Amino acid sequence: MPQRERTSQLPDGPERDRIRERHKLARKWAYLISATTYVPLSQDELEQHLLSLLDDVIRALRSEPFSTAIAAEVTAKLTQLNCSGADSIRCSVELLGQLMSIRELTNVKRLPARVVAMVGALAASAAEQLRSVTFTQQEELRRALVNAVQDAQGSKRINEATFEEVAACSSSGIVIIGQDGKFVRTNTAFEQIIDYPPEELGALTIFDLVHPDEERHLRDSYQSLVDGDYLRFRNAQRLIRGDGETARVTLTATVLHDGTDSHFVTIVEDSTELKLLQNELSRQALHDVLTGLPNRQFFTTHLETALRRSGSVTLYHLDLDAFSMITGGLGREVGDLVLKSVAEKLKVIFADEKAMVARFDGDEFAVLVENAATAPDVLAMVTRINEELSEPVYINDHGVAATASIGVVHHPPRGMDAVDLLRASDMTLRRAKNNGRRQWEMFHPDQHSRDREAFSLAAEMPGAWESGELTVAYRPIVRLSDKEIVGTEAILRWDHPVHGLVCGDRCLELAEETGLILALGPWLLRNACERLRWERDLPLSMNLTAGQAADADLVAEVGRVLKETGVAPERLWLGMPVGALMGQDNATDNLRVLAENGIRAVAREFGGMSGDLVCLEDLPLHAVRVARWLVERKPEPGSPVTHALLDLSSLVHLSGAQVIVDGVTTEEQAEWWRNAGADLAQGPLYG
Repeated sequence: MPQRERTSQLPDGPERDRIRERHKLARKWAYLISATTYVPLSQDELEQHLLSLLDDVIRALRSEPFSTAIAAEVTAKLTQLNCSGADSIRCSVELLGQLMSIRELTNVKRLPARVVAMVGALAASAAEQLRSVTFTQQEELRRALVNAVQDAQGSKRINEATFEEVAACSSSGIVIIGQDGKFVRTNTAFEQIIDYPPEELGALTIFDLVHPDEERHLRDSYQSLVDGDYLRFRNAQRLIRGDGETARVTLTATVLHDGTDSHFVTIVEDSTELKLLQNELSRQALHDVLTGLPNRQFFTTHLETALRRSGSVTLYHLDLDAFSMITGGLGREVGDLVLKSVAEKLKVIFADEKAMVARFDGDEFAVLVENAATAPDVLAMVTRINEELSEPVYINDHGVAATASIGVVHHPPRGMDAVDLLRASDMTLRRAKNNGRRQWEMFHPDQHSRDREAFSLAAEMPGAWESGELTVAYRPIVRLSDKEIVGTEAILRWDHPVHGLVCGDRCLELAEETGLILALGPWLLRNACERLRWERDLPLSMNLTAGQAADADLVAEVGRVLKETGVAPERLWLGMPVGALMGQDNATDNLRVLAENGIRAVAREFGGMSGDLVCLEDLPLHAVRVARWLVERKPEPGSPVTHALLDLSSLVHLSGAQVIVDGVTTEEQAEWWRNAGADLAQGPLYG
């Protein structure tokens, strides 16, 4: 079934999002895995098979009690699809690691540990599957050999020709040893596995080659064959090679009785490569490929352990400043080398501490320090980090350096788990980045609670808009000289069931955080204009965010709304932040075009600074809205700020604009600003 057709048949709401998210992962899995091997299926058929496996894995991650048993079934299915090669398994492990971030698993307890366990089980199952395939290929040969030996019991001589032929063709080691462990016969494959020439093996026993920790167990296993306790045994062993390295092998042995004497026939299968493959798969699942550092999954598991062990930890969460300028200007290869350099520098900085350095995503790093009495203080460590990172590294004759913004959680509150701690560090890092580059912030519980509330509100806002919780409210604009209402301002109003009433600039800020404002702004304008055309002839004021002010579609959208609602352009006052007008060419272009079309432009957050006055002189402003913090400030007679505010209205009037003050709460404030020359006012005093 074509992808578009399948998507159109999905249910609405959260279930649709869940299914689409799974389809997206399955499609990515099919794309990645088909690039590693030949699959005798169409892409859609392969995607359906992998979607079924993905459903099973997600069901297992959500189940209580948690079990990794499904990993064996997933490996078996991948083998049936011809997707069990090393590259295919690696792709599968990397993709399943992304289950950490899907929304439907957000509430699963200990999700990082479960995903790591599931990935590890898949890697182990894949290694076992590969080992099983190898063993199956040799099983008929082994059985034929053992049966031949058993049929020859009682015979004083082994059929030399048959043994030599079988031994020469086998890729497994085949040896015959006496009861004392000395080698009677060996084939070339065994000599290669153990890295000893035949002449040296003649002076050794099998017990000389086995790892000392396992010698006793191997002796007992051979003795059990002599005693008749077992017909054969199969053991995983470590043998010491001639070069001193360890070979991981599987020994399958049976006893051959030859009259009064007995020999042991042993098949030696080299599983070293399978073990290395398993270890590599596990390592790749838990480490960043570029830098070799632990990844987020491994770091999270380690963080959980550290919190249980001591709880006295410090988490440094780093994000490189302007890293995109390096990759954009010098290329991705240079960016990768810079990331490797940052990883090495961080390891050196924390070499003397009990610490783990990890790379999360892109240019994001984290360091967990288990605090000791001699550990440097946070300020010293942050200073050292940026001093080291700011030292240039020379790549292709370019001296490149990258400083970092850092969020620090020092001695987290008792009871905070790994997930909450990482979220706290991320939000602290966000505050640091908002302050500029090469800044750092320390975690504060009160600030964290406020940030979580703000982020939660911003995340909930699209749903609140969809469900009709957002409405349009109106505030009067009055003339200070006679208190007559001369206009109305449309604002967003959200009666939140938990946090209470949220309205005005607060709503705009939340919508700006997620980009929702670009869709919500035209809706607000349309609703306000629809009501305005039935009201008496008053102007309508509406504030824009910086993002709206610079939006390339702003002029067209405003024109469309005015045309459809029939509101005259001169009745619409649009407020733009002064900061956006000073720093955005798009915003100033929009303002000029809107003004040319008769719409009144208002500069918001006006403070009378030199930059603000330049905007006043250069742009066709109808009015300025004094920054609320200046309105709330209590004027001190004789202070420079008071003198500046008293002169503000006359300066604004020189350009032909009006002065609006917002946030007026008392008659005393209104009287002061009226005497200062302000024209219009808003605030709780006027409703």
